[in-house]
Amino acid sequence: MFMGEYQHTLDDKSRLIIPAKFRNQLGDTFVVTRWMEHSLFAFPKDEWDKFEEKLNKLPFGAKDARAFRRFVLAGAIESDFDKQGRIIIPTVLKEHAQLNKNVVITGSGNGFEIWSKDNWEEYTAGTAENFDQIAEELTDFDL
Repeated sequence: MFMGEYQHTLDDKSRLIIPAKFRNQLGDTFVVTRWMEHSLFAFPKDEWDKFEEKLNKLPFGAKDARAFRRFVLAGAIESDFDKQGRIIIPTVLKEHAQLNKNVVITGSGNGFEIWSKDNWEEYTAGTAENFDQIAEELTDFDL
């Protein structure tokens, strides 16, 4: 399970070092795609395959389903690590996530998210402020 929060920097060549703990869980190849709230999501290949299967079951006749599929799949890239444990973030993904030098990598269960530090701080401030209400709305999920 991917857990924790790590602060890293994106270098001038758009390379980002991934925490060793996460590299071990990802395997040799994995998928990075556009995600919600101007972030990116990295899936281990087996988790991506499961997710892609679910995407393929979305109804083509539903406009929102088509939009979601397009957004996620068009932004997806298969990636691997260089010898220093870095990945290259393509421009299209870098722009979507508004990444600059300071980046936050957050565990998210079956994968991890990549955020600009500014966006992450803004997001967590809002979430922390409303955490009790969010938790109450999730009571049906038996957490």
